[in-house]
Amino acid sequence: MNRSEHLLTIAIEECAEIQHAISKAKRFGLHDHGHSERLTNEQQIQKEFNDLLAVVDMLNDDGMDLHRDPKLVREKMQRVEKYLLYSEERGTLAS
Repeated sequence: MNRSEHLLTIAIEECAEIQHAISKAKRFGLHDHGHSERLTNEQQIQKEFNDLLAVVDMLNDDGMDLHRDPKLVREKMQRVEKYLLYSEERGTLAS
């Protein structure tokens, strides 16, 4: 495995950690911190997101071109809004 492949594997792991933190927030709330003194779920999401950004920066330093594309972001936002409206119409999303 070369450096880029290793970094991509770390990116996969960071995405999974973001997914886990979001799942905890959904189950227990953003401000919950479990039975410990650890970060709140919202803080944990923020931490894991920034961990992913760090790996993205490293991948960019190694020659990848991962960047925010405003057009792609806008298109995704439009798709999400479209399906949020559809879910609301179907009764599966509270308004």
